[in-house]
Amino acid sequence: MLPRPLIQFLPWIATGSLMALAWVGWQLRGAWEGLRAAQRAAQLERALREFGDLMRDADRPEVHAHELLLALSAVAGMPAAALLRPSCGEADIVLGEPDANALAGLQLCAESGRALGPGTAHHAGEPDLYMPLRGRDAALGAVTLRGLGDQALPADHLAHAQALCDQMGLALQRRCVQDQARRAGELAETQSTRNAMLAAISHDYRTPLATIMGSASALQTQDERLTPAQRRELAGRIVDETARLVRLTDNTLQLARLGAPGVALRCDLESAEEIVGATLRRVRRRPDGARVKSRVEPALQLLWCDAALMSQLLDNLVDNALKYSPAEAMVELVVRRVGGEALFAVRDRGPGIAPAWRDRVFDAFQRGDLAAFSQRPAGAGVGLAVCRAIADAHGGGLSLRSRGHGGCSFEFRLPLRAAPGLADAAA
Repeated sequence: MLPRPLIQFLPWIATGSLMALAWVGWQLRGAWEGLRAAQRAAQLERALREFGDLMRDADRPEVHAHELLLALSAVAGMPAAALLRPSCGEADIVLGEPDANALAGLQLCAESGRALGPGTAHHAGEPDLYMPLRGRDAALGAVTLRGLGDQALPADHLAHAQALCDQMGLALQRRCVQDQARRAGELAETQSTRNAMLAAISHDYRTPLATIMGSASALQTQDERLTPAQRRELAGRIVDETARLVRLTDNTLQLARLGAPGVALRCDLESAEEIVGATLRRVRRRPDGARVKSRVEPALQLLWCDAALMSQLLDNLVDNALKYSPAEAMVELVVRRVGGEALFAVRDRGPGIAPAWRDRVFDAFQRGDLAAFSQRPAGAGVGLAVCRAIADAHGGGLSLRSRGHGGCSFEFRLPLRAAPGLADAAA
């Protein structure tokens, strides 16, 4: 039995013990809530970082808009919808199922570039929350969380949701800037090519036009004094220079056409023998056409290609070989199968091309090192550029290989494939 004085203090001891336990419980609860808050903040930070990494590596951020909506719905526990303006000049993209009022709110939020609805400083009485997809200087869309009513999101959740939207907005703006830069580059390149073409045409048209004008003028004014041989010579000059102008014009126009985006080829099953035969018939009309010999592998399968472009490619390669090889040297046109490709090779015995020029010779208006020629060969430097453009359009490749005993071999590799089905051909 406890002493009587101690019994008098028992209520105070019990009260103190309960207060101590309550204080310890309060401290533990605060620590637990702090831990949960820290865990929640870490989860939000990790989700924001992962979404930011996704946006940074995305070429087309709009395809990940559904992931943004899922992340926002997970934060708020509410359905989400979005309005995206992915790039300059493109139509708006609507995701989710916003009604007319929600769509009007999305447009207003995107145009104003500020959040609207519960927990914001604008239209706080609205039942839905609208957040802009903010870029650096403009909003590129908006997102809405439906049905919040008068219950605003916690401050950290609202900040997290807006940060997710800003990640998407910055990615959309980056893509818009990249598209603008790409279009500006294409425009500058087109303008540069056009200026180079005009300069080349104005320069290289002068000589054949002067020859044609001089020959025609001589036939007109001195016809009675000319012998039949002189008349035939002048007429031959007119024909040759006119053919040269036609070839230069065709190459220039084809280079411009193949350089345009979305060019479509007129492909069909074609015979290599017929393409080579048509090239030889045209070459034989030239004074030096007898120097060209051809060899086509027997039983080579039909080629899926644009016959007109293939003929132009071979014409340019043969013309190039004839111009840059000695008058007595033979030019070979060989077609054979190599693996899953058809190899078209035009080989000459000319002076060859220096290693420094072997890649540049395929660029437009580049003619290589002409120091080895006593007389500068005619041409504007567009033939090989057209050949490479034709090869690229067919999904093939054009390369230059030096021959062991001098000269060059220009080799075009065309992938062999069966004709597409009727549905593909119609498409």
